[in-house]
Amino acid sequence: MFKKILIANRGEIACRVIKTCRKMGIKTVAVYSDADRSALHVEMADEAVHIGESPTAKSYLVIDRIVEACKQTGAEAVHPGYGFLSENKAFQEALAKNNIVFIGPDAEAIEAMGDKIASKKLAQKAGVSTVPGYNDIIRDVAHAKEIAGKIGYPVMMKASAGGGGKGMRIAHSESEVQEGFERAMSEAKSSFGDDRMFIEKYVDQPRHIEIQIIADRHGNTLYVGERECSIQRRHQKVIEEAPSPFLDEKTRKAMGEQAVALARAVNYVSAGTVEFIVDGNRNFYFLEMNTRLQVEHPVTELVTGLDLVELMIRVANKEKLPITQADIKLKGWALEARVYAEDPYRSFLPSTGRLVRYLPPAENKNVRVDTGVYEGGEISVFYDPMIAKLCTYGADRAEATMHMRNALDSYYVRGVSHNIPFLASLLRKKRFEEGRLTTNFIAEEYPEGFSAKDLPAKDPTLLLAIAALVHAAYQRRAAGISGQIAGHGRQVPETWTVVEGGRHHHVWVAPPSADAAGIASGTAKIGDTKVHIMTGWTFGDPLLKADVVVNNGKSEHFVVQVDRRNVGYRLSNAGAQMDVSVYTAREAELAKLMPVKVPPDMSRFLLSPMPGLLVSLAVKEGQDVKAGETLAIVEAMKMENVLKAERDGTVKKISEKAGASLAVDQVILEFA
Repeated sequence: MFKKILIANRGEIACRVIKTCRKMGIKTVAVYSDADRSALHVEMADEAVHIGESPTAKSYLVIDRIVEACKQTGAEAVHPGYGFLSENKAFQEALAKNNIVFIGPDAEAIEAMGDKIASKKLAQKAGVSTVPGYNDIIRDVAHAKEIAGKIGYPVMMKASAGGGGKGMRIAHSESEVQEGFERAMSEAKSSFGDDRMFIEKYVDQPRHIEIQIIADRHGNTLYVGERECSIQRRHQKVIEEAPSPFLDEKTRKAMGEQAVALARAVNYVSAGTVEFIVDGNRNFYFLEMNTRLQVEHPVTELVTGLDLVELMIRVANKEKLPITQADIKLKGWALEARVYAEDPYRSFLPSTGRLVRYLPPAENKNVRVDTGVYEGGEISVFYDPMIAKLCTYGADRAEATMHMRNALDSYYVRGVSHNIPFLASLLRKKRFEEGRLTTNFIAEEYPEGFSAKDLPAKDPTLLLAIAALVHAAYQRRAAGISGQIAGHGRQVPETWTVVEGGRHHHVWVAPPSADAAGIASGTAKIGDTKVHIMTGWTFGDPLLKADVVVNNGKSEHFVVQVDRRNVGYRLSNAGAQMDVSVYTAREAELAKLMPVKVPPDMSRFLLSPMPGLLVSLAVKEGQDVKAGETLAIVEAMKMENVLKAERDGTVKKISEKAGASLAVDQVILEFA
């Protein structure tokens, strides 16, 4: 077995590989850029080597520096993770030339499957079902329109070297081909250095279901069940699960056998994934093969009990797979939610900055957190803004979903915006609960984008009672401390006024059972509703985990995040937030006299919605524009974002030039 492995990656996947290496007794080497000097994967590894500046093109994508790091540390093998150089033929060849083992497939398989056009032709030859389309390179926009017209709308335009949703656009008409083709080409060039495009039929009511495979050098190729990855936003997966709630055993077997046939056709070794698109009648068509470990591999591990990273390492060490196809059984259900530093209320714009407070849910047999960040760490503008992959396991889909909802409620992130409210909303959609999923799920369930109204309606009584109880506990502790000095004792009232959204709620709070540490239990009454809370909450803990009994006597487990704000609190549960202030009756009357600050009107300005590069400006000063007209293009995380006019107007002043680096909310231009 290898004695030392270098991980040519960063973030959560680097940390994930290090954990398996530790279990196997293998020493690890991390590589890092300037921005990652203090990253978690650097701290976890046995050794770390600096490989360059923060941009990926000057560090994680520089093959020579990775090879040199192997030589410097004596690493015998390299695990590439996913992304970066994981599917780069030249990287595998460079390692082989220096007698360093690549923990993945051979260069020939990477090349064969790395090109979407070539891989589709190979799939057809291997007897794998494929989507109808035009499998040669599209020359230009005119050619794209011609081909799309012949195939029939809607069509999908894809970058041949694409992946991760970049360089992809759906077109329902000739006009959409015009704009979408050019944007997709530009993204492909920026992300992959290859702007070749092809077009295929867009399958209606599509599901994205993929088959995990693993193969060794002794002729054994196995399929390890499927993953349902249909819930996507802009072709980026959001929620994944195993198994799929849609497949029957017959379809699963057929898809698995076709995935194995394709792998054998290219002499594939190591872990890989064959992605299919599946229609409403369970007809399935080959999309692409990812010749690497997938982001969502943990859900497969949870339902099979296998460690895919360990199997990859053993295969790379020329060992025979320790399992057969008959040994692979799917047990229980697993979900994965991708927790990102992005603002779902602002079109999911990336959020960068420091994690001022970070408390992930506790890991146990039902909860797994794969992360590469820590409290005080930074979400950098240079890389993918993933915070973690949150995975849950249950005996069935309902139980796995319940654990996921509770884990999301317990996930405490402050300092950057995050998508946890959106994830919480998704899991409570009726269509999700019923397993009626397609890749259009998010677009159909959130046709106007995500907003607070998409969060589940909840009786505010419980949160109001918790706010009053917590505030009363703080006041009683303060009274106890001040009362230790003669003449400073004070009485704490039992009746409080909780102000929420301008509404006043009168709450009676019995003296809570508490000590110097916090609350053991307490009772509050609002009108005719009486709430009893049994909890071990402590002062300074932002998470209140309680068993709550309301009038009906039924106990419900409840997790609420509590942030103190002077005399007020922000309470968060199930993705929703409630801001309240808690006063005595007299304080509440005085609070009504306080002036209200009106925010400035920024509607005359076009603001950058994210940190990024101003790629181009489509207007000039004095120009009249119409609603919907393109004003500028801002690139962030290698994705181009088109900013359009919300209404008719005239450009008064342009504040930034093309090529400028923009901060979030930076003024780009002003309207008259």
